[in-house]
Amino acid sequence: MGKDKNPRRVADNEAMAKLKMLRTSPQKLNLVAQLIRGKKVDKALTDLTFSNKRIAIDVKKCLQSAIANAENNHNLDVDELVVAEAYVGKNMTLKRGRPRARGRFGKIMKPFSELTILVREVRAEEQA
Repeated sequence: MGKDKNPRRVADNEAMAKLKMLRTSPQKLNLVAQLIRGKKVDKALTDLTFSNKRIAIDVKKCLQSAIANAENNHNLDVDELVVAEAYVGKNMTLKRGRPRARGRFGKIMKPFSELTILVREVRAEEQA
């Protein structure tokens, strides 16, 4: 009498990693996510390592997590992995403020965002 096994959210040749509560705006995070979309994972890791953006360190950690999930949980070949999708979403926003001239109040918004990376195993013969 147990519960049924949860169905997989991704295909058999895919693995996913998600990173929440990243302290940057989704717009800035999307610039870094755009850098790795559609690339092979070794090239994407190299690009993130040498990127000047501060958030690239966290994106690299998320990509390494997706690679580890593919290798350990789904038995996929690391050399054949490609970043299939990398998408960004909004999360909460801290609302802060600062007194301004003539009794006004200046709003300071501190946005958070989340990142989802999906890696897919693409065989060399399938690409050709």
